[in-house]
This record gives sequence, C-alpha cells and structure tokens, in this order.
Amino acid sequence: MALNFDIFKPKTPPLFGMDISSSSVKMVEMVDAGKGAVRVERYVIEPLPRDATLDGNIANLEAVVEAVQRAWKKMGTRTKNVAMALPSAAVITKKIIVPAGLREEELEVQVESEANQYIPFALEEVNLDFQVVGPAPSSPDEVEVLIAASRKEKVEDRVAVAQAAGLRALCMDVESYAVQTSFELIRQTLPGQGVDQNVVLVDIGANVMNITVLRNDQSIYTREQAFGGAQLTQDIMRLYGMSPEEAEAAKRSGGLPENYEAEVLRPFMENVALEIQRAMQFFFTSTPYNSVEHILLTGGSAVIPGLDDVVNTRTQVSTLVANPFANMAISPRIQLKKLVSDAPSLMIACGLALRRFDP
Repeated sequence: MALNFDIFKPKTPPLFGMDISSSSVKMVEMVDAGKGAVRVERYVIEPLPRDATLDGNIANLEAVVEAVQRAWKKMGTRTKNVAMALPSAAVITKKIIVPAGLREEELEVQVESEANQYIPFALEEVNLDFQVVGPAPSSPDEVEVLIAASRKEKVEDRVAVAQAAGLRALCMDVESYAVQTSFELIRQTLPGQGVDQNVVLVDIGANVMNITVLRNDQSIYTREQAFGGAQLTQDIMRLYGMSPEEAEAAKRSGGLPENYEAEVLRPFMENVALEIQRAMQFFFTSTPYNSVEHILLTGGSAVIPGLDDVVNTRTQVSTLVANPFANMAISPRIQLKKLVSDAPSLMIACGLALRRFDP
C-alpha cells in the first residue's frame, strides 16, 4: 500500500503555507534569511463567502477556488507549491509501540497491521502515514510510532482546490500539528522556554473554540467547544440591525455606537474567559495536573483589545496573544503593525510555511 498521506515526510522545494478556515483563506510565505534565520516574505488573508466551508469540509469548491486564486494573486509570489492541512477532527492519530531497528518495509507492514485495529474504515479508503517519534518510554528495545490516517475524500477535496487554482499541494499536514510548529517559536520566549510547564493554546475560531494543552512538545489534552467570534457578529447584527457583512466589517473597523463596548463587547469577552476557565476545569479533573502556567490566545478574535487582560483576571493565569513572527525578520513589503494584528489567526499558515525548511 502506498503511504502517500505525507503528513510527516515533506519534500524540499520552495512552498508556502495555505490554511483554508471557515471564514478565510490564509497564505504565508517564508524564505531563508541566512545564518539559520527565517524571513516572513509575504502573507495574505482573503475572506471566504459564508458556508463555503462547513465543519472543516469544502462545501462550495468553486467559491473556495476563486478565493484561493484571489489570495495567490494578491500575495504576489511565483511559488505554486503549497503545504495544506486537514482539520484535526478529520484525522485519526494513534501512537503505537514497535520493536526498534525494523527496516522501512517491515515498519510499513507493522503500521498497516496496527492501523487495521484502530481505523474504522477499510485501509483502501484512507490515506495513511507514520513517523517514528523516538524511543519508547518503557523499553530501550522499542520505539514509539505515530500513525495518522484520514478518509481519502477529505485529502482529495483540499488537493482539488489547490489544483483547480493552479497550485500544487506538496504535503498535507494536520491543523493541530501546524499550530504546534508555530507554538515552538513562541515557546522559546517563555520563562525557562516553557520546559515542564502546561501551556493552554486557545484557538478562537468563527464557530468553534479549540483548546489544546501542551507540555514539553506533547499535546496532553484537547477539547472543542461550540463558541467563537461569530457569536459577537450575531450580537452586533441583533442589537444594531446590521447584515452579517456589515456586522463583520464594523467589528473589525470600529465605528459602532457608544454602548457597544459595555453592552456587547465586554459580555462577549467575559464569555470567552468563562469558556476558557471551564475548559481548564475539565483539564484538571481528567488529567493528573492541577495547574496551568500560561494561556496563549490564537485565532481571529484573539486580537480584541483587552481580551488577554479579561482572561488573565478571570483565570489568574499569565495570558499572551500569539505572535509566532515576533523574532523573525520581516520583509519591507509587509506592514508590521498589520502583521502583529493578524498574527494570532496565522498560526496554522505559519506552521505550514515552516515546512519549507524541513530536512
């Protein structure tokens, strides 16, 4: 069986990262700045029509392809190779233990055998990949292997978008892994580089809040909550009689009535903080841990002014707004202030763009 999912084994030609979310297409391109440094060369965020994607699936291929073409043209790159990602919910992952020292062919057979036990689909219906993580914790004679599998149509839908837009998908990652790649850049700036610390990544999307707790490069807890930035848009629509498009524009550019902050924005921020606090309680009750050292806000709503302070006040945990580009060189063609504002929503695209530098 061809192991062609390619989550873990990227090629090395130049590529850029492309994240297709529920509300927009995001592209980030990075280049080698020399001496091991990376420069953000260009990026773009192109809005998607409503319902172009639903629950992480491509619902309107034509609309998504057109948005990708517009984004690529605006970004102004010649690169046509892309790294893409599947929603975490579309991918089954499992760590297995196998004897150390197996040849590649032997490992493939072992993985296929194990995958049969854990994947509720026929293997010919899935794309499958694996990577050796390292020595098994329990025995030096064994290694830990991470298996990842997804239904072929989930992969093919995204590849079809790239192809129809005139691009070439070189590798298909998983959104949660791409976020962790970006987080590595931020972790280096934490006290003690975040070693032996529990860090809560909060991705506030349009409709869903994804909570991931990371400890020493490992995801130790995940939770999805049906709450997101669209709630704020709906509140604006309801209170001020606006269309979805008007409400979204007003949310970003301001110009709302004086009572907006007290009656709409502040309650929304308090709800975000409450949802995060609730997720942390679930984390404490379902794991051996009883503390969190940092909260990292990502996603489009993370840049709401003062949200980090509201979350910090409610949870009493150090809260940061994500910026994986903070220590990178920035191309002069990029407006720094805008990049800082957009950075929390570019975590996936940034992680995918970094695939360019994988060995």
